[in-house]
Amino acid sequence: MSDRTYKWWALALLAAAFFLQQGTRQIYGATLPSIQSCFDVSRAEIGVVGTVFTFAYGICVPFAGIASDLLCRKWMVVVGVGIFSIGLVGSGFAASVGGLLIAYGLLNGFGQTFYYPSSTSLLGQLHRDSRATAFSILQLGNYAGVVICSVSAGWLSGLHGNGWRWAFWLFGGIGVVWAVVLAFALRNTKPVVQAVEKASVLEAFKAISKKPSAICLIAGLGMMIYVDMGFKIWMPSFLRETFGTSPTQGALSAVLWHYLGAIPGIALGSRISDRLVARRPGIRMEVNIAGLALAVPFIVLMAQTHSFIACCLSMGAFGFFRGIYDSNLIASLFDVVRERYHASAAGIMLSLAFVFGAFSPVVLGWLGDTLSMRLALSSLGAFYFIGAAAILLARICFLKGDLERPQ
Repeated sequence: MSDRTYKWWALALLAAAFFLQQGTRQIYGATLPSIQSCFDVSRAEIGVVGTVFTFAYGICVPFAGIASDLLCRKWMVVVGVGIFSIGLVGSGFAASVGGLLIAYGLLNGFGQTFYYPSSTSLLGQLHRDSRATAFSILQLGNYAGVVICSVSAGWLSGLHGNGWRWAFWLFGGIGVVWAVVLAFALRNTKPVVQAVEKASVLEAFKAISKKPSAICLIAGLGMMIYVDMGFKIWMPSFLRETFGTSPTQGALSAVLWHYLGAIPGIALGSRISDRLVARRPGIRMEVNIAGLALAVPFIVLMAQTHSFIACCLSMGAFGFFRGIYDSNLIASLFDVVRERYHASAAGIMLSLAFVFGAFSPVVLGWLGDTLSMRLALSSLGAFYFIGAAAILLARICFLKGDLERPQ
């Protein structure tokens, strides 16, 4: 297989893995009402599991990113998919919230850290002239995974009291099999950083901290992750409680319209940026800003409307502009960070963003218990607005001095 063909073959393999990684995160949100009923706990208590997962991911991912710059990225991906899949299988056997904290929160969260920094670094090296397009296709695996896993998990949880367990067993088992496929189908790749120039953790942090644009992009992602975690975990429950949907319909509606909107958004955003970036270096950040800012009114409308149809349409519009942002999420960062630090930068970016976003599930659960889920979900619009403002600051004040020349 030629290198030109392999780069697209690798993209397809990694997009399928991303389907599982991101899709299986939504299993928890789709089955949350059944889990809450099974263990008889409050919103805040069950939200802690999502917070522990996000915290575990955020704490571990920078080290996975730095390791990806030094080691074989193929095996980082394979090991990561294998570990988080085993965590999912274990989640199906949990006898209490404590069991979910260990299997889903810690083991699954730890395993997922290995995948994204390694895969994006690998694809960034293979797709030098088509990065936004490649990352957008990768992101489509995310969208498809969230929808399909959510609907399947919602349907299984509605079959009987322990149906939620089968969702974890099913997709965890598929993940274990896919880890074996990746082990045979992906090529061994050389690390970006050679032995004579290995970067320390401190060096990677220093390199990123010297780029104000990178710091602003990390802040923007933190706001986005806070919204994403809260939305995906609590929206299925909100639809069931507010509009009386069934478990399957709630799980489907909570993600389908959002990600159907995101598909054209990510396609449009990536094509615009890849076409214009040569003569307008700031286009990637400008696309990020537009995506976050224009989604704000639809987030609020989604939470406040009393019409189920209007809620679904608002989720679709929210998804469209989220897709616009996603299309240049990593490409914007890579524009201002040296290539030798790409995986490290992605890991650090995800770490800080997920540590901040980890508070969302439990905070929204607490707000839902004390005020209402309408107000809790409406508050997410403020975080998208702050994220857009942070990236706007980078575009106006710092981008010119931070841009890296292509290597």
